[in-house]
Amino acid sequence: MNWETRLYLAAHPFAYPLLRGLARRGPVVRVPGVGVVVNDAALARSVLMDGENFRKDGPGSPGELWTPVLGPSVLLNMEGEAHRALRRRLTELFTPGYAENLCARVLAGPLAVLADRLERGAAVDLVDTMRLMAGAVIGEVIGLETDDYRGLFAQGERIVSMISLRTRRLSPRQVALARAVLDPLGDVAARSYTSGDEGTVMGRMRSLGLSEDEARGAAGAFFLTGTETVATFVPRLVALLTDAGELGRVAADPGLLDRAIDEGMRFSTPTPVMLRGVHRETEIGGTRVRPGDRVLIATHNCCRAYGPFDLGLTHPPELRRLWFGAGPHFCIGYPLALAEIRAVMTVLLGAAPLTITHRRAARGVLIPTYANLTVRKAP
Repeated sequence: MNWETRLYLAAHPFAYPLLRGLARRGPVVRVPGVGVVVNDAALARSVLMDGENFRKDGPGSPGELWTPVLGPSVLLNMEGEAHRALRRRLTELFTPGYAENLCARVLAGPLAVLADRLERGAAVDLVDTMRLMAGAVIGEVIGLETDDYRGLFAQGERIVSMISLRTRRLSPRQVALARAVLDPLGDVAARSYTSGDEGTVMGRMRSLGLSEDEARGAAGAFFLTGTETVATFVPRLVALLTDAGELGRVAADPGLLDRAIDEGMRFSTPTPVMLRGVHRETEIGGTRVRPGDRVLIATHNCCRAYGPFDLGLTHPPELRRLWFGAGPHFCIGYPLALAEIRAVMTVLLGAAPLTITHRRAARGVLIPTYANLTVRKAP
């Protein structure tokens, strides 16, 4: 059994075998209590591109989960012109150049420490390292003044771990728990917004004409979506490259890094499923769906259909970065995630050859990950 399978089974010992079993049932499968499951990349992309029939607001959608926690205007639960208008303004905040500069500034110190420790032959836990770095970046985005990034990450992990394949909405208790974590972050974001400092993301949101409520909601959404994906991915990518015997090859040819990131994302699929609610009666691959139906895009099944981890694999158009979504809801934070991953991986590859001295799968988490992955510079 490969380590990626172990990670999924540790995180979802019952749901993961069900999810993989559904992949063998065909491109579209209706599952009582779960919804209409899409296992085919081309069909998944067509659903994600169709904002008229398949939506993130309304019954069966992600909006049912997150609106009680984040409010009504946070991209995660919006559609139509209001969504397009907000997205246009927010896109200006995360251009590739801005994301690269932000990561270079915020991570300069932590990356220097990481490089020094590796060069001295010290053992480095990449899981803990990435939690600190991802927390530092998202803390900068929100305007948070803290160095307790481990605690911050744990709080976010606690929120997203409330979600399962069957979860349609959070209970009042779960909403209260989530708001207890996110409301203080919203307060910080509001203060940063009020200051109007255009050196901060929240200050820039004010200059772009967003409201304080939109800034507060965006802070919560950035926190939930901008920490775990990056923090969990880098250790998994290092493990995949090491296990495949490809780490040295990528270290020797930096031009392969982006290909390695895309293929690592494809195989590990840090967003294993995506949700949409059906707004109008239509069909997906010959299966009729009706308003109120819940569509569960099994991103993991769509991506794994293209085989094992392979740096030589050419990704077809329908697969292109499907793990970040597609169409009007393609992840707005993609440039920031990519900049952060590149920055850390550049340091790690610069220290190659590396050897993994210890690793352990995490349990009770939504996004499969390592609880610990320790590396050391090989002698």
